[in-house]
Amino acid sequence: MIESAKELNRPIRLLVAKVGLDGHDRGAKVIAAAMRDAGMEVIYTGLRQTPLMVVNTALQEDVDAIGVSILSGAHMTVFPKIMAIMKEKEMDDVLLTGGGIIPDEDRKELTELGVGELFPPGTKLEDIATYIKQWVLDNRSF
Repeated sequence: MIESAKELNRPIRLLVAKVGLDGHDRGAKVIAAAMRDAGMEVIYTGLRQTPLMVVNTALQEDVDAIGVSILSGAHMTVFPKIMAIMKEKEMDDVLLTGGGIIPDEDRKELTELGVGELFPPGTKLEDIATYIKQWVLDNRSF
């Protein structure tokens, strides 16, 4: 298991996004701060982003991972749209992960579509950081 992003010779770049009309951003801000504390370079999009805006920002910022915080119940629309745009733009080596209120059966279906691990409320922040770091180390070419 990876101990730090130093093994990558650069910080992991993570985009934290809030998509759609979901106006609750406290969790996204907590995640952004925790991932920054874990040594990642974090870009936070702010509220009310579209899937296209998220992917375009990820491309512009050359991120390793996108983390979507979603509480609105629109996860079965948002994640597939982001995945489709990522595939269109050949972003096959960028992790799409996230968290929020996502039922287990939906989480399973999204994972089958290629979305990374989805974290429910209460997940330890260090577990999220470890997952992202390990995924990037295993899947990104440097």
